[in-house]
Amino acid sequence: MRRRAALGALVATTMVLSGCLGQPQNADTARNADATEISLTITGNAVAGGKNAAKAAWVTDWVIPRFVEQQKQKGVTATVRFDGNGAGDEDYKTKIALDLKTGGGADIMGIDGIWVGEFAGGSQIKPLEEIVGKDKVEAWEGWKQIPQAVQSVGSFEGKRYGVPDGTDGRVLFYNKKLFARAGLPADWQPRSWDELLSAGEALKRLPGVTPIQLNAGTAMGEAATMQGVLPMLVGTGKPLLTDGKWQGATSNVKDVLGLYQRIYGSGLGDPLLQQEAKGRDKSFAQFADNKIGILLESDYLWRSVLEPTKGAAKMADRNSSVGWALVPAQRPGSGVRGQDFVSMSGGSINLINANSKYPAQAWELLQLMNSAEAVKARLGGAAQVTQRTDVNNEVLAGDPMLSFVAQKVLPITEYRPGVADYTRVSAALQQATADVVSGKTAQEALTAYQAALTKVVGEAKVVSG
Repeated sequence: MRRRAALGALVATTMVLSGCLGQPQNADTARNADATEISLTITGNAVAGGKNAAKAAWVTDWVIPRFVEQQKQKGVTATVRFDGNGAGDEDYKTKIALDLKTGGGADIMGIDGIWVGEFAGGSQIKPLEEIVGKDKVEAWEGWKQIPQAVQSVGSFEGKRYGVPDGTDGRVLFYNKKLFARAGLPADWQPRSWDELLSAGEALKRLPGVTPIQLNAGTAMGEAATMQGVLPMLVGTGKPLLTDGKWQGATSNVKDVLGLYQRIYGSGLGDPLLQQEAKGRDKSFAQFADNKIGILLESDYLWRSVLEPTKGAAKMADRNSSVGWALVPAQRPGSGVRGQDFVSMSGGSINLINANSKYPAQAWELLQLMNSAEAVKARLGGAAQVTQRTDVNNEVLAGDPMLSFVAQKVLPITEYRPGVADYTRVSAALQQATADVVSGKTAQEALTAYQAALTKVVGEAKVVSG
C-alpha cells in the first residue's frame, strides 16, 4: 500500500510539473534519423535467470543481434543494450515512472497495458505518431495482423501508444465427462446466462461436483474481476468505464451481482472456495480432478495449468475431456456492440520513450520485435496465443483450444480500463462479489459498492441508476 501511495503521488506530481525535465518534449520525428552511430536501450520486467527469463534471453540473443546486423547493412553502427528487471509489478512500474519523470529511461519500454492511460494522462508517454510520424506508423504491415480489439490494449483515447506484446482470452471451460453423466452435449455452447445456469442445474445432480466456478471475493484478487465480474458486465452491454465515468449502482452491475447470487445462493457454486487464500489454485486442482463442471478462465488454464506433462494441475486426459465455449452475453445480442458472446483479455505493450535520441531507429527496432519472425522466435516452439493473426494461424494449427481463442475470442474481446483508478475500482468490485458469496443480497452488495466507488473516484465520475 505504501508503494501504491508513493506511486500515486509521483504520477500526480508529474502531471502538474508542466515543462519540467520529466515532461516528454515535443518530439522531433526526424531527430538523428540520419545518424551513422546509434545507441538504444530496451527495458522490460524480465531478467536472465529470473523473472520472465525466456523473454530476456529472446531480446539479448535474438532481437539485438538481428537489429545490429540490419543496421550494419544500412551502414549504421548500432549498440543496443537490454536493461532487464526482475522486480514485482508495482516496483517495476515505480521505476518506469521515475525514469520518465527525470527525462531518462530506455528507448523502448515494456509496460502492462492497464498502465497506458495512467502514464498518458500524466503526459509521461506520447502516441507513436507524435514520436515517429503518423505516416511511418500507419505504414507498418504489422497492424493488419493485429486485430483491432487487441490493438486497443496499447491505445488510449483513440491513439496508439505502443505495440501489443501478446494477449490471451477468457472462455468457459467444461468437463466433458461430467457433462456426459449429466446428459449435457459434448459440443456445449450456451447462448445466455439462463442456459449457463441450466447446465449448472443439470450438473448439480451429480454427487461431489461443484457445477460452476465463477471467481469471486477479495482472496481471489484480480482473478475475481477478470475471470468473473468484467466478462459478465460486458455481457450486459456496457463496459466498466465509458467516457470517463464508472458504472456504479447501475442495472448492469446489479444484474452481474444477481448472477453471483443465483450461482452461490443456490448451490451451483462453492462460496467457501471463494474465501480461501488459495481458492483459485484449489479450483484448478478440483477441475483437473473432475470435481468442477464449468470454470471461466483464460487460456492459461489450458496451456499451463492442465498441461498433461508440466502443468501445475496436470490432467492426463485434458485433450479428450476438456471442452471450451464462448462466454455468452446475458441474452443474445445484449453484449457490448450488440454481440452474442463476449470475453476479456490481458496484455502488455512495448512503447517508445518520447525522450529517445533516436526515435526513428527505435521504431525500426520496435517493428522488428513485433515481426512475424521475431514473435515465432520468442515462442521457441511453444503453442501460445500471440498478438499476430498470421503467427497464430501457423503456430496454433495443432492446438484446437488456442486456435479457438485466436480465431473466435480475440475479435470480440475487451480490455480493462487503462487508467490510474482502475486498481481501486477493481478492489471495490471484488468486495462486492465477496459480499454476495458470504450471504448478502445483490442489492445490499450493490449499495455498498456504490459507496466505495464514490469514495474512490468521486461522485462526478460515477454513473448509477
